[in-house]
Parts: sequence; C-alpha cells; structure tokens
Amino acid sequence: MQTSAGLQLLTTAEAADYLRIKERKLYELVAEGAIPCTKVTGKWLFPRGDLDRWLLAGMARPLGVIPANPPPIVGGSHDPLLQWALSESRAGLAILPEGSESGYRRFLAGEVLAAAIHFHDLDDPAKDANVEVVMQEATLYDAVLIGFAAREQGLLTAAGNPMGLAGLADAVAKGARVAFRPDGAGAQQLLLGLLKRDRLELTQISRSLIAPTGPDIAQAIRSGHADCGIATRSVATAAGVDFIPLLTERFDLLVRQRDSYRTPLQGFLSLLRQPIFTERARELGGLDVTCAGSVRWAP
Repeated sequence: MQTSAGLQLLTTAEAADYLRIKERKLYELVAEGAIPCTKVTGKWLFPRGDLDRWLLAGMARPLGVIPANPPPIVGGSHDPLLQWALSESRAGLAILPEGSESGYRRFLAGEVLAAAIHFHDLDDPAKDANVEVVMQEATLYDAVLIGFAAREQGLLTAAGNPMGLAGLADAVAKGARVAFRPDGAGAQQLLLGLLKRDRLELTQISRSLIAPTGPDIAQAIRSGHADCGIATRSVATAAGVDFIPLLTERFDLLVRQRDSYRTPLQGFLSLLRQPIFTERARELGGLDVTCAGSVRWAP
C-alpha cells in the first residue's frame, strides 16, 4: 500500500512474505517490540523503508571482514553549493541527487561514499531531524555526520510573485499549482510537515508535476508549468525567481569515519575551510556555512 505521503506500507501477509518468515513469527516480533510497525484501524502495517534498515542493522559479517569501499559518489539531496564544491575541489567525487531518503538508503547499502541529507520531522518541520535519524540507526556505529550548511528553505514563485502568495497555506487557498519533489526528498518531507502544521491535507493541493531537484522546480515555474514549489533561496537566486522564506534547515553529509580520512573526502573537506567556499555561499544566498566541515554527530 502506498500512502499519499509516499510511504510504502506492507500488510502482515506482505511483510511476512518480504522477510521470508511465517506470519506467526512476525506477530511474535511485533509482540516483543522487535520490529518496526504501526497499527491503523486495528491492523498492523509495516513501513518497507524501516524494514530495510532493520534488516541491515542485523546483518552479520565474519569477524575482520570490512565492507568493500563504496564508489566515489555523493548521493542524497541536491544543493547548488554542494555541486559547485564537489567540482571546485577536484576531489574526483561525483554527485547523484535523488533526495535525502534515497541517498540515505544507498549509503546504508554501501552504494555511495557519502549521503547529503536534510530530513524533517512531520510533527515539527523546523526541528533538526538529521541527528535524530542517524543516531537511531544501529549500522552507523562507524559513521560521522559532518555539517555543510544551514539553508533557507522557502516557496519559489514566478518573478514578481504574480499570485501574491504569502506562504504555503495561501498557495492552497488560491489554488496555486504546486510542483512536488519525489517521495523521500527532504523538501517533500518539509512540504508534508508544513501541511500538517497548518492542518491542511495533501489532497487540497493542486499538484502540477514532480520535479527531481530544486532547480527543476524553478525551471517549471519559469516555463509556466507550475506556480510555486519548495526549494532553497540559493536555487531561487540562481534561477531569477521570487522566494518566500519558510524556515532554516540543517544540510549535512553522512560518511563512514574511515572514508572521511581518505584522499577524496579530505580533498573535498579542505575546500570547505577556504575563503573561496565562504564567498561562493554568500553569492548564492540563504546559506550559513559556519558549521561547514564540523562534526555534528558521531557514535
């Protein structure tokens, strides 16, 4: 079952089949509080993403066996400053912008060297959720969360704000066509959290399209395919569209400690301490990089 928020929920039978165990054993795990699940209208449902992380947390490896080095790719969320820094550092790191959740899952699976994340708590979208997410993951015992920037997130509109939008609730009230981000993207989590805060439903939004990244949202607005969408101020500045600030979020990089000391990431991290990085952040706008390169969390 796919929820309107993009969360894939499995029934008891589906979860048992997915885990290749008997339903009776699944109910035992539920009773013991040993498996992620939720109860809705008397039925147990199992978020598939949480089941994946639960499986990874219990993975056993022979003593002394270290997972293979991941490819030199930074997955996760897109950010103009991050993309520029990866290129400017000449560290040989590629970028795979698929959204925070996808990048996080790839990181857990060893498919990327680092994950750029900006998670949001649906009950409190302004909360710094990055640390809360990673500290609950048992397989991140050898990881570290490195600060990159505090970013202004807001509502992008066409130049001059022709609909006179004041915020997300106003966009819903005026029937503005909203460009979404893919399920699992941090900006989409933020959208859902803001709707919940304002006691609005996703079904009340006039959705225009799904844009892979913030710059794609800006392009959709410029080309007339959408009236607004959530992205950062730096995206709005680069695209020449209007920006209505909503909140400031933390944008971080999740890496394994052993990889943080190796040449590619060291070359990239060294750039974050240079004046050219601070200057580029100032030019893009809406970015506070005083935390860049600092360790925000370690187990």
